[in-house]
Amino acid sequence: MSTDAMLAYLSDLREHNEREWFYANKARYTQACQEFETLVSQLVQKLCRMDESILPAAPKRLTFKLVRDTRFSHDKSPYHLAFRAHIGPKGKLPIPVGYYIRIKPGGQSFLGGGLFADQFKDATGMVRDAIAARGEKWERIITEPAFAECFTVGGTALKKVPQGYNPNHPQAEYLKNKSWYLEYPVTDGQIVQEDFAAFAVRIFAKMKAFNGFLNGALANFQMPKW
Repeated sequence: MSTDAMLAYLSDLREHNEREWFYANKARYTQACQEFETLVSQLVQKLCRMDESILPAAPKRLTFKLVRDTRFSHDKSPYHLAFRAHIGPKGKLPIPVGYYIRIKPGGQSFLGGGLFADQFKDATGMVRDAIAARGEKWERIITEPAFAECFTVGGTALKKVPQGYNPNHPQAEYLKNKSWYLEYPVTDGQIVQEDFAAFAVRIFAKMKAFNGFLNGALANFQMPKW
């Protein structure tokens, strides 16, 4: 599949992040969206075969809007400069965790996984409890060579192990976290290769066990009704 229009559009949007330019280039936007949705569709098909927790879904239900909500932001730029999608067991909901893709030209694209949403205190507690109880399993997952060669566990973290957890636990550093996520950077050159979707799924496959651990911990999580 072609990704040229998608990358070119986002590169130009970076230089012209304004509504007038956006509406004057609506046809380019439509073509770029079509390319991204085609990519997401390919990823869904392949991920369904790789991970039984992923169910078929229309790309439009998995992608995020380009329009930014600027009401509470000092940055009033009207548009995000990336195409983004989350392919999880419940679509683009952040929990259960799934597979995330961000396409942003100039070396800012990545393939992601894990729990990005540290605003959910209940989810944070569930994962901490799971790491505390099953630390050996967590250690095996994050030190498995295929995983470790691609990922370092990221996430916002406290300075100290929170009260109620053993500060001398072998996984104490991860008990400090409020979120646990992965990012694998991809270049523009990799995105335009002939079968980027297959490449992406090979990377996603290496984070399957990590996602599985988190989703096991989050099995009883209820998304808040805001």
